[in-house]
Amino acid sequence: APAPALLCGLLAAVAAVAEGGRALPQLSDDIPFRVNWPGTELSLPTTGVLYKEDNYIIMTTVDKEKYKCLLPLIASGNEEEEKDYKGPTPGELLEPLFKQSSCSYRIESYWTYEVCHGKHIRQYHEEKETGQKINIQEYYLGNMIMKSPLSEPGSQELSCGYDLFLSLTQIPTKNIEGQMTPYYPVELGNGTPCSLRQNLPRSSTVMYICHPEAKHEILSVAEVTTCEYEVVILTPLLCNHPKYRFRASPVNDIFCQSLPGSPLKPHNLEQLEKQQEMLKMPFRRVKEEEMPSTKEEKFSSIHKPVAVGSHQLLTVGTTHISKLTDEQLIKEFLSGSYCFHGGVGWWKYEFCYGKYVHQYHEDKESGKTSVVVGTWSKEEHIEWSRKNAARTFYLREDGTQTVRMVSHFYGNGDVCDLTDKPRQVTVKLKCKESDSPHAVTIYMLEPHSCQYILGVESPVICKILDTADEYGLLSVPS
Repeated sequence: APAPALLCGLLAAVAAVAEGGRALPQLSDDIPFRVNWPGTELSLPTTGVLYKEDNYIIMTTVDKEKYKCLLPLIASGNEEEEKDYKGPTPGELLEPLFKQSSCSYRIESYWTYEVCHGKHIRQYHEEKETGQKINIQEYYLGNMIMKSPLSEPGSQELSCGYDLFLSLTQIPTKNIEGQMTPYYPVELGNGTPCSLRQNLPRSSTVMYICHPEAKHEILSVAEVTTCEYEVVILTPLLCNHPKYRFRASPVNDIFCQSLPGSPLKPHNLEQLEKQQEMLKMPFRRVKEEEMPSTKEEKFSSIHKPVAVGSHQLLTVGTTHISKLTDEQLIKEFLSGSYCFHGGVGWWKYEFCYGKYVHQYHEDKESGKTSVVVGTWSKEEHIEWSRKNAARTFYLREDGTQTVRMVSHFYGNGDVCDLTDKPRQVTVKLKCKESDSPHAVTIYMLEPHSCQYILGVESPVICKILDTADEYGLLSVPS
């Protein structure tokens, strides 16, 4: 479409002007731009980024409409301070952290992440069984044989070489909660082999960013591509370097004024915006009318994850669900009407007992991507339970036993690209005591390609585990 083409051309021109030597950075998703169409009357902002009368480009649409677009001067207010800085390099500032052999930890619902600075990154889970030794499941996401010149932390020569390289190039930045944040990268390779990538070793980039009040905390761990990770560490050590301080990331306005003979805004853009406005309301009404009318399906469709604390580790029921009695809640859960949601990271999980397990990702722009991991068939589960333990037990001190966990098989998921077979999942239901009866912790493991284990822990399960029959099937307590 001509109007979007103009916008793309305009942003490409911003990048081209940047490369041409003006005080503009290369085009980056971290720096948001907004195009305004002010008409002939234009008063430029007096605060924020700077504008100069001669810093413009002329843009022409395919309909020969012409616009003079004034570009912002994206420049740091600390340029002079940065230019005159003669203090320690970022590698030298971080050296104490590597020499002390200190480690940082982040505890999530299932995994604990351990970053031993300059040594390794490990994710692990400890399973404590009654009367048995502790089982540890662990993966190394990167080891001290590094891919970057900081291959020996504390090696001044290599560290300085890397710092020189960074000083001659643009310091990388990451958009963290709307802040343009410079970071100092340290890359670690040689992690645990990854079965999904022909047993290539896992690797990670550790991004050290300045935070004056931090104590080297792990801000986030993300798997950016299969078995490649990004770990963000908050540290006060970098804050003495002016180039590593926070930068604000406001939306930068580009002002496009129409030249004589052209409309205030491109005609095709006007038409597109009108069409979008007309589509919005009817689309919403249709969606509401098409919503499932049964109480059961309505229940799960309006149940949304709610973040608890700063991490989305737990999911709590919506307000009206929280008003249910324990008995009603158990009935809703066992009928598949009250679905559990959870998961940390890109993928979230929806588990509806006796129905299905879905893996999904929600994005503001592209909507919801969903994968069917497994669907319930009582016959298939019973067949599975003849070869696998559907119930495991605790032995009490008085010699009696109680159900510790039940396992259910959900097959016939979406076909897996790697195996050309349907996905399947074993759901392991465990009791987890909590002040909130609606708290749930969900985690997903993939011991074999597209064969999953879904761990589900909740107080709801505590009340019904002892009703499990020989197949592990649960019922409302009598």
